[in-house]
Amino acid sequence: MATIRDIAEKAGVSPTTVSRVLNHDETISVQEKTRQNILEAAEELGYIPKTKRKSPGKEKLKVGLVYTYSPEEELEDPYYLCVRLAIEKKLREEHDIGIVIRDRESGLNAELNGLDGIIGLGTFTENACKAIESWHIPGVFIDSTPNCKLFDSIIVDYHSAVQTVLNYLIAAGHVRIGLIGSEEIYETSDRTIDPRTVYFREILEKKKLYDPRFVKTGRFTAGDGYRLFTELWHDFCGQDAKYNQQSFPTALFVANDSIATGVYKAAYDLGLSIPDDISIVGFNDIPQAQFMTPPLTTIQLPMDFMGEYAVKLLRERVTKERTSSIRVTASVTLKIRSSVKNITQADFEDGHKA
Repeated sequence: MATIRDIAEKAGVSPTTVSRVLNHDETISVQEKTRQNILEAAEELGYIPKTKRKSPGKEKLKVGLVYTYSPEEELEDPYYLCVRLAIEKKLREEHDIGIVIRDRESGLNAELNGLDGIIGLGTFTENACKAIESWHIPGVFIDSTPNCKLFDSIIVDYHSAVQTVLNYLIAAGHVRIGLIGSEEIYETSDRTIDPRTVYFREILEKKKLYDPRFVKTGRFTAGDGYRLFTELWHDFCGQDAKYNQQSFPTALFVANDSIATGVYKAAYDLGLSIPDDISIVGFNDIPQAQFMTPPLTTIQLPMDFMGEYAVKLLRERVTKERTSSIRVTASVTLKIRSSVKNITQADFEDGHKA
């Protein structure tokens, strides 16, 4: 939400002058051109006088939900679906209005229709963030951190999460650790790289355990999980080769649970046992994870909290005069189930016999 200070900066005058002009102070003496510049700046920035701003509990909050995943993609990767449902539930509980104003197909040129603010859900490129910034309304982004003073953000502590997974696998005796991850590339030249892929490499390089041959990246889907694990297997073992315990990874960190379902299917189709032949750790803890065979060890994200807190931050930004942005880092938990094998010294030595 634009402030008097923002208008003053744009019009090249003092905040006091802006305040007096906007409040129709007849005692102030300013040139007509200066007055016009102030009014035009206020209009361009979408300034709303205090008397017209919403007060807590008095009016509904009109919220735009801006998301980058189609309904079909949400079903393939239920993480964002769970967060979106939490947002919508919170809006209903507070009798607010949630309006979907953008998805990947409809583009960013949506009619704002007097929105008080937006909640951005998904992976946004820099170009997309700039387009949303031009709307000049407050926003809260989940899983993105746009560099704009208008926007708050709720992010996952990905570094801590990846560190937790790798420490757990190493403590279980695994040193040949692979990654089935994601590097999402968009239609424009702008792109984003998944932080899990980055931190996986950084952390294992410091431990001198990183092997680029063990890394495959694609999309956040079960289909790509199946394809990438199969490719990894063929890289080491060929089409019909016997399981090569001496060179193939003993454990995989998988960037989300949807990918993990595809990895599970590929492993079974290749005649591998989880966790005896390959240990797997996922990410997100979607509802299906605990019902996989074996139940999936995974990083649990506070999806309900992230959705509900996004609504709280937006309401605070709209109804109060907070001009500074806030970044909230959500903590994660490792849910240990049955998909990781503890490797004993004897197991390790057997795997290295000629």
